[in-house]
Amino acid sequence: MNQNKTITIKKGTLKGTVKVSGAKNSSLRLLAASLLTNETVELNNFPNGLLDVQVHLEMLNVLGKAYTSEGDNVYITETESGVTALEWDGRSIRNTLLILGALTARFGRGRVPLPGGCKLGERKYDLHVMLLENLGARVWEEGDYLCAEVKDRLIGNEIHLPMRSTGATENSIICASLAEGESTIWNPHIRPEIMDLIDMLNKMGANIKVYGQKCIVVEGVQTLQGVKHSVIPDNMEALTWAIGAVITKGEVEIENFPFEHLEVPLVYLRESGMKYYRGETSLIVKGGEAYPIEISTGPYPGINSDMQPLFAVYGAMSNGISKIVDLRFPGRYGYAQELSKMGMDYRVDGDMLVINGGNSLKGATVNALDLRAGIALLLAGLTAEGDTVIENSWQIHRGYEYLFEKLKCLGVSL
Repeated sequence: MNQNKTITIKKGTLKGTVKVSGAKNSSLRLLAASLLTNETVELNNFPNGLLDVQVHLEMLNVLGKAYTSEGDNVYITETESGVTALEWDGRSIRNTLLILGALTARFGRGRVPLPGGCKLGERKYDLHVMLLENLGARVWEEGDYLCAEVKDRLIGNEIHLPMRSTGATENSIICASLAEGESTIWNPHIRPEIMDLIDMLNKMGANIKVYGQKCIVVEGVQTLQGVKHSVIPDNMEALTWAIGAVITKGEVEIENFPFEHLEVPLVYLRESGMKYYRGETSLIVKGGEAYPIEISTGPYPGINSDMQPLFAVYGAMSNGISKIVDLRFPGRYGYAQELSKMGMDYRVDGDMLVINGGNSLKGATVNALDLRAGIALLLAGLTAEGDTVIENSWQIHRGYEYLFEKLKCLGVSL
């Protein structure tokens, strides 16, 4: 994918039926966990078309795994055992930290590039270092690589997470699955992607028990076996189509909709003007009118940080003042400046984003600072007069599979 590629979005109304793909965030974790076994891993409802997924599959290839993609299935087999160094000069992803955990848990050592080539002090890898050290590993940096090693096997221990970190919870589970003895993970972040990972690992022979948000107890086993597992639907994609239907005054049936994972966001949206009803496995959104919203992000089942740019666009389309507070990543509002180029009136008051909604948006040239910013700009472009040109549009394809095809099926011309 050309990382400088631009796309042009024209005003349009979303109408029709769309199927939600497998969850990006879950799929990446499951791919890391496939390193824990030498047997075949088959993943169904798998988003083979995502850029981040394609990067991760190529990383597995470097680590002695072969993969075959067929539609929304992927089959992963092992062709060479004992490869513990991920020699990689392509685009890195944060999931390399989970790869390090899996390699260390299975082989006793690992070497992976730091996500984005950043140094330890520049991004918070401290929790990952802490949990590996708690389980008996030595962790150090070599240039742009992070390395870990244990004399024989990781040893079960208590892991106290000072904050509800998704990545650290996942890595703790992955590492503890093959550790010797029992591990207890305190203050975990329990969310759908975590439960999907636990579900797959238990099918592989792991012994993992969840005690709500209190703790996760893992009894380590010697080996894990192959598995056939279906990935949960992507709740971010599902929410995107739902919000898009309202702000474009359209009507969309969203198939493969993860109701149980979006209960709280749906309550907010229903009270904020969204009109919808539930099919057997789909959500039918029959437009509605966007009302002002006031939200704060928080741990599941609340509104997570990734969702707030979508809610910001929703607020921009409403007549009145909307307020957003991101408790997880305070001040994560860089996308708002890009939306202001299209006419969104906003200000940042401390850690709060305040949006004065109701202004008509106009097409402009904007920059997708990241995946979530990119999709927010795309939705805004569907409501704007004139063309919206999104630079670095490759960011959106990191998390939205077959995006153009799905937009065309919903009546949007690109």
